[in-house]
Amino acid sequence: MTSPAQPTDPAPDSAPGPVPVLGAHDSDEHRGTGDERVRRFWSVRRIPAALLAAVVLGGAGLLLYDVAAVRADRTAMSWRRELADDLATRTLDDAVTLAAAALVVLLGLWLLVLACTPGLRKVLPMRRAHPDVRAGLDREAAALALRDRAMEVSGVQSVKVRVGRAKVGVRAVSHFRPLDDVRADVESVLAGGVEELGLARRPALSVRVDRPSKKG
Repeated sequence: MTSPAQPTDPAPDSAPGPVPVLGAHDSDEHRGTGDERVRRFWSVRRIPAALLAAVVLGGAGLLLYDVAAVRADRTAMSWRRELADDLATRTLDDAVTLAAAALVVLLGLWLLVLACTPGLRKVLPMRRAHPDVRAGLDREAAALALRDRAMEVSGVQSVKVRVGRAKVGVRAVSHFRPLDDVRADVESVLAGGVEELGLARRPALSVRVDRPSKKG
């Protein structure tokens, strides 16, 4: 006489349950405080690069053509003869020479500044929730989001928000309620709004509340 088969427990790895993509501990670890050091976005600067390349290519091509023409027993271009004669007779302390040298130096410094600075000042870097993902927020979009939050405060008639890299300037107009109360409410609301933007570097908040200007 056989005994009924006893139910067996399924293997621990036979039916795996859903695995969370990001646990609570990992989420807290990557959330950050909003003050971590994150590199800014670098501008491609296509227009300055294209202009410089066009000038260099045009000048080199014209000079190469003139040199090839001279090598082929033809007369050099008049502009090159005049330039050579002018450089041979003009002194180094001449005003035109000094002005041209200053212009070249300024152009070189401008190119060095473009090469050494990130650019893209309108894009604010955001906190990195993943090491392989970088995100940025446009300043105008951030200002618009904060403006909408400030308009929800009772007593606020109009708001102007300017978002910078290190400071958020807010100028509000209140047509009723005490100004101190309105300012406190706006600062409280925008403090949470700035935190929700998720910026890598939390900017300082400056709020100014005035009465509307009298007409007439």
